[in-house]
Amino acid sequence: MRGAAVSRPLAGVRVLDLSRLLPGPVATLHLADLGADVVKIEDTGAGDYARTMGDGRDGVSWFFRAVNRNKRGLTLDLKQSAGCEVLQRLVASADVLVESFRPGVMDRLGVGYAALAAINPRLVYCAITGYGQDGPWALRAGHDLNYIAQAGVLEQTGSAGGPPAIPALQIGDLLGGAMSAVAAILAALYRARATGEGGFVDVAMAESVLAHNLFPLFALQAGGEPPPRGGDLLTGGHANYGVYRTADGRYMAVGALEEKFWQLFCDAVGRPDWTPRYAETATPALRGELEALFATRTQAEWTALFERVDCCVTPVLTTAEAIAHPQAQARAMSCRADGMTQYAPPFRISGWDFAVERPAPAPGEHADALLAEAGYAPSEIAALRQSRIV
Repeated sequence: MRGAAVSRPLAGVRVLDLSRLLPGPVATLHLADLGADVVKIEDTGAGDYARTMGDGRDGVSWFFRAVNRNKRGLTLDLKQSAGCEVLQRLVASADVLVESFRPGVMDRLGVGYAALAAINPRLVYCAITGYGQDGPWALRAGHDLNYIAQAGVLEQTGSAGGPPAIPALQIGDLLGGAMSAVAAILAALYRARATGEGGFVDVAMAESVLAHNLFPLFALQAGGEPPPRGGDLLTGGHANYGVYRTADGRYMAVGALEEKFWQLFCDAVGRPDWTPRYAETATPALRGELEALFATRTQAEWTALFERVDCCVTPVLTTAEAIAHPQAQARAMSCRADGMTQYAPPFRISGWDFAVERPAPAPGEHADALLAEAGYAPSEIAALRQSRIV
């Protein structure tokens, strides 16, 4: 359902997105979905190489299509001074700029924060990097796996006695590079609207992960060390918070942490004798008994049983099952757009209806309109194209 333009929370906000791959584009995806005019600026060569990563259609990956919807496209060669001049013209009327280059790259091109803030003091400039703008690791390359390793999360992830397990969700890229960036951008934008003063937003993905790695931190405060991998309350060390294999090789997730849920669980599975053993949930013996129990029925059978009992026990679903689940369907968490299934934003705001207004842009698709909006005459636009600036 298309919402009226006036209901879009970020209507009137212009965002210049120079980022690539996953973290920055997902951050600006949220801004675009909320109504901001996001301009995806790619170089005139390969552009954002997410375009060709993995399967897709017509030479464009599903990856690129999903995280760049609701944006307009412009190609720009920032290695030429005339390209930097175009960016400066665009910055004059922009509210936000997002980039994900290594520290110092934009400064060397002459379009770093200081140079652009001199043109537009209200500009919120967000730089997303692995380790931040300073410190001994500032210039290091990295990916999600490196960030969660450096932040102490990977060491705690996995089964007891086994090696660290790579999460299927890109925690550093999405929690760190995307959602932390969105929060900081909106805070800086609010200040800019109130005071006329923009600012430099320095988002380090490894730090974003570290700042949310809470329970190991709590263990350190007690003067000790976090429990070994798979041994903590929330990592599989307790029988009432874990994953159990079913008779058909599927799994159930048991999260009966509180005593009231544990009692309901024990009653539901016909083992009221387990109720007094709530204090023993950390013992291997009780876990073994639960493993034997869950192996006696299929996932569908356990799911049907626990549909009637509110004790935090749910099936471990595939992605396709999660999308088709009645709860996800009731909340309209997916939609069809640009020839694929896409996720809707993970939030609702009264008075605003999410809509896919436009598919991910082709390289430079909206160049003429954007340059005209920046004040370029048709002849100037033609000259920029002739010289391969855009």
